[in-house]
Amino acid sequence: MVEAINEYYIDNGQLRKVEEWREEEKGKLIYEVIRIINGKPLFYKEHYDRMINSFKLNNYKNDITYDELLNYINDLVISNGNTLGNIKIIFNTDSNEFKIFFIKHSYPTDEMYKEGVKTILYFGERENPNAKVINNSFREKVNKEIKKNDAHEAILVDRNGCITEGSRSNIFLIKDSNVYTSKVEAVLPGVTRTEIIKVAKENNINIIEENIRYTDLEKFDVLFISGTSPNILPIRKVNELEFDVENYLLRKLMSLFDELICRNTIN
Repeated sequence: MVEAINEYYIDNGQLRKVEEWREEEKGKLIYEVIRIINGKPLFYKEHYDRMINSFKLNNYKNDITYDELLNYINDLVISNGNTLGNIKIIFNTDSNEFKIFFIKHSYPTDEMYKEGVKTILYFGERENPNAKVINNSFREKVNKEIKKNDAHEAILVDRNGCITEGSRSNIFLIKDSNVYTSKVEAVLPGVTRTEIIKVAKENNINIIEENIRYTDLEKFDVLFISGTSPNILPIRKVNELEFDVENYLLRKLMSLFDELICRNTIN
């Protein structure tokens, strides 16, 4: 199935029409999803650095430079005349080929940001949480449970009973004046997660990275999702547990992060 949308995509550095899409050969696929705002890739350096780290974790060598990849992204944006959306970058570790293309995106509604979303717990973990590698089998299992429970996201619980991350996001929790999140060793180090931690520390908000058992969730006041598409999205419910979506610290973080995005995408 062709995942690319719009008229053009980049295939090994060449601009091609999506109707000419070549199916990916078998092989491990390392990928990144980057949000485009005002024609600019948001947090590009951080995404590039994470991609290179995924290469290393998978013993994959590719010499594509920071500037080369950025030029390809700019060509894609200009050729499609699309200044807003999500792009996906895929590297095949077997064929050493890569593709860059726009994908369908779904951003939360104003109502979701205001009222929060429903989530579920899913007992399972990624094979290599620190590397962004496509795992269709795991994704399909989680999606099935999300749909079955009419939820927005699934929060993963590892074999030790600890909260790790969302199936396509990172998870933060708030108790009193402290913001908690899982240790980076147990999760995909999301770019949005990293930027939230950075902006919190810059504003003297205490961040604690520690293992959190799912049985302790009821001790927290607030939970929220972070990711490329949602930014910071309040969680209203985890299974049957309900959380505060109007918490002052939560809303302050959302405001600070929105300001950060504006500074990084202004023309």
